[in-house]
Amino acid sequence: MKKNSRIYVAGHTGLLGSAACRVLRQRGYANLVLRDHGELELTDQAAVDEFFRAERPEYVFLLAGLTGGIQRNNSIPAEMIHTNLAIEVNVIHLACVHGVKKLLFPGSACSYPKECPSPILPEAMMTAPLERTSEPFAVAKIAGIRMCQAYNRQYGTKFISVIPATTYGPKDHFDDGGHVVASLMARCHAAKVTGSPELAVWGTGRPRREFLYADDAAEAMAVLMETYEGSEIIHIGAGQDISIAELARQIADVVGYQGRLAFDATKPDGTSRRLLDSRRIAELGWRPRTSLTEGLRSMYSWYRQNVSATVHL
Repeated sequence: MKKNSRIYVAGHTGLLGSAACRVLRQRGYANLVLRDHGELELTDQAAVDEFFRAERPEYVFLLAGLTGGIQRNNSIPAEMIHTNLAIEVNVIHLACVHGVKKLLFPGSACSYPKECPSPILPEAMMTAPLERTSEPFAVAKIAGIRMCQAYNRQYGTKFISVIPATTYGPKDHFDDGGHVVASLMARCHAAKVTGSPELAVWGTGRPRREFLYADDAAEAMAVLMETYEGSEIIHIGAGQDISIAELARQIADVVGYQGRLAFDATKPDGTSRRLLDSRRIAELGWRPRTSLTEGLRSMYSWYRQNVSATVHL
């Protein structure tokens, strides 16, 4: 990418999209093409076609989509698969039609089998059944990855696919339908404010996850857009995982909640462990900058300034 290249960041108001905009600007890319949901409906093929025809972006970060944690995946599975498939089909296909030089598509670690040895290798995809609660979302993400690879093979495009570890940071969904970090943070804050002596946490607390701060993920994506042109999936990980119980305690410490964490084993745990093998991107010279504690503190500071006064749990 050149510094004056026209770069379309789809989903620029969300968790990864807003981080991508921050990182790209920091790296000297000022010519960003941005449209919010009200300006461009990505599930509308005609609207997306007109956008590409009029704006002619040279590079695309496809960071738009419908996301959430276990509860949201459980409650709206049809929307999860339909919305994400529609966005991927429209943007990836029309990027090819309109001659986009390079596109980046992020998959999800939940697209790997439920019982998958860690650290997870890209070759493990589609080798065994998925975790049930996230299956519709995961299937949509697998389709996007395979679509990028198919277009590269048939049309010679340079569409790259990455899978980041569980990403957290500003602009996440701070409610019970959101990702685990944001949801726990909002609930810990509410429990502190109300003086609740106990906070229920879904599941046993035993599953282990790898967490990556959004700006670190965005920096890795920018590096890959600058340097990588292959079709193989690239993992973006922090290199270590922790249990959900440990995560909940760290969040409680950052928030200042001193009550008891009560783990509800009647609720689903999801996959028992999810740690990515990220050696490939490490070989390209990228390393995450932000520790989990630093990232949680930064996220909570943003949450208090932008969300906590209006959130209702």
